[in-house]
Amino acid sequence: MDTAYMTSNGRVAVPIRLRRTHGIKPGTKIRFIESGGDILFLPITPRYIRSVCGMLKSKGSATRELLRERAKEKKREEAKLRKFAGR
Repeated sequence: MDTAYMTSNGRVAVPIRLRRTHGIKPGTKIRFIESGGDILFLPITPRYIRSVCGMLKSKGSATRELLRERAKEKKREEAKLRKFAGR
């Protein structure tokens, strides 16, 4: 288990073993996440970015789905207008 101390300025030095293992270099952006009573330290490295690429990818196009829904809505509106005009 690696440990470090926080300075009076709120800085913490990440142990070299962890920096090497996780590809943390000077300038690496770090994200802190609160989870219950814990604080998670998440370096945003190229390896992390590759791991989440495509995570939100869907099978279809959101634009295509929206256009389909709008076409259905247009048909319903036109049917209502024809019904109302036929009275």
